[in-house]
Amino acid sequence: MKTQVLPITPESVALAARLLQQGELVALPTETVYGIAADARNGDAVKKIFEAKGRPQDNPLIVHICGMEMLNGIVSEVPERAKKLAAAFWPGPLTMVMPRGPEVSDVTCAGLDTVGVRMPSHPVVQQVIKASGVAFAAPSANLSGKPSPTNAPDTLADMDGRLPLILDGGESNVGVESTVVAVTGEHPMILRPGYVTKELMEAVLGEEVLVSPAILEKLKDGEVARSPGMKYKHYAPKAQVTILRGDFAKYKEFIKQHTEPGVWALCFDGEGAQLGVPFIEYGKNHDGVTQAHHLFTALRDLDKHGAQVVYARCPEQDGVSMAVYNRLFRAAAFRVVEL
Repeated sequence: MKTQVLPITPESVALAARLLQQGELVALPTETVYGIAADARNGDAVKKIFEAKGRPQDNPLIVHICGMEMLNGIVSEVPERAKKLAAAFWPGPLTMVMPRGPEVSDVTCAGLDTVGVRMPSHPVVQQVIKASGVAFAAPSANLSGKPSPTNAPDTLADMDGRLPLILDGGESNVGVESTVVAVTGEHPMILRPGYVTKELMEAVLGEEVLVSPAILEKLKDGEVARSPGMKYKHYAPKAQVTILRGDFAKYKEFIKQHTEPGVWALCFDGEGAQLGVPFIEYGKNHDGVTQAHHLFTALRDLDKHGAQVVYARCPEQDGVSMAVYNRLFRAAAFRVVEL
């Protein structure tokens, strides 16, 4: 299969819409990361996503819509909490897990009785959904386990020959996937952290929003993944990544003791020049927004430079930083060293 990469034009959007209607795949930009889209109602089309990514089929996908009316048939009910959160954060980087409706393919939901839905704010996604009439399932457009792509060249690096079309909409703004929150239980619960934080949602709902233990630790054996990004080592470069938890002085001392060939540092802005190893900086210290924007590109750059062992500065675990820690924790296959 030849993969076309096209700029955003009325013609390329129309082509994307036709491909989705025909049960084909399209990679396209969202405000979070680039995604691979297929008609969420068409199980055969959705299976092509799993094949293109090499993704385990027990990992559910998120359905993307462009208006509240599209929820009909995708969910069986819209809980009151969901209406409040939608009013505050849609369109935007928030996915809500709700009771599944009859029109969503079993393949999309990995057999669960719930479905994650979001309304992206990126204009290209909205144009494609409107032009096609298709609510589409879309995970990130990377080979399974690798860092998610935030631009078209990185998408092409993973997906060349695996799907017919990539729409090039430039760099994604947010840089990590959407927040996923389940709104059906006794308490709302974050299943995957992102740009829309626990604190922001609590301010809207006027109640506590719980955080799944699987966000900051490994999912237990046999535990079902209720959201993408919960279950596996994920977002990982080829290098072995280890998170070092401690202040910069301790981090610097640790690096000083580990200057073997192939060792790289993944650190915060302005720190790299003080270390005796090659480095990539991934955002400002204490600033989850800049870290989120740069993390996946930094992880991919480590591969491009041939890094073999990576020692990463540990982000904080609140606000948007929770999302950064969650992705880096999985990229490190849950390896954390306390300094």
